Amino acid sequence: MASKKSRRRFLQLFLTVSVVSAACFIFYLGYLWWQSRQLQFVRYPEFGIPIPAQYEIHGIDVSRYQQTISWDLVKEMNVRDIRLQFAFIKATEGISNIDPYFKRNWRKSKQAGIVRGAYHFFIATKDGRMQAQNFIRNVNLESGDLPPVIDIEHRYSSKPDQLRMELKEWLDVVENYYHVRPIIYTYLDFYDKNLKGYFDDYPLWVAHYLQPHQPRISRDWTFWQHSEQGKVNGIASKVDFNVFNGDSISFKGLLVP
Repeated sequence: MASKKSRRRFLQLFLTVSVVSAACFIFYLGYLWWQSRQLQFVRYPEFGIPIPAQYEIHGIDVSRYQQTISWDLVKEMNVRDIRLQFAFIKATEGISNIDPYFKRNWRKSKQAGIVRGAYHFFIATKDGRMQAQNFIRNVNLESGDLPPVIDIEHRYSSKPDQLRMELKEWLDVVENYYHVRPIIYTYLDFYDKNLKGYFDDYPLWVAHYLQPHQPRISRDWTFWQHSEQGKVNGIASKVDFNVFNGDSISFKGLLVP
């Protein structure tokens, strides 16, 4: 009888120890998973936002809303090895508008040693070819610059097929002129509703905020705009922050030859 009780107690103790050990192991794995996620998205007080630190190359995009920028201060900013290595700069909008700060930003960013790129804000109800010509008249791309970018965020009163037709016209005219494939910028919801399944052979720059690791998109992407609330030395207002999806070799391979 005593032997049976002993065996029963031993079995209960064994089961208890096994359950506790398994629970501790699961908790430990969960802690390691949580810690790895925290290490990948680190808050940098100097930038005012969390930064997805697992990416090697970081940058910003600017327009007239940032007003006069001290590009040397932007270039010098280095926070725990996070440096801003590229900047997309608004150049044109629609068929005739030019960003009033573009020429200065275009010149000064290059002088400061920051890789620069120019973008066009697309008006879906306007002629795609005329919008491309507006961009071409005002942007002189040089070796080492980023490819031209089309920023498309609104349909206005156009239908999706009409939007895509004018967008394709812009892309074709610009690519034929610069001999480099343009980048398409948009935010995730607009992409899903209007562009998904189209233009998949173009590099994509996607805006999707408050994500811990990457944008929630099924197709490949080249740049990710992960915040619009960043702070940068030399810029008075908030700034959009971006990362490049690749290493320094693939980044250089993207640039205008």
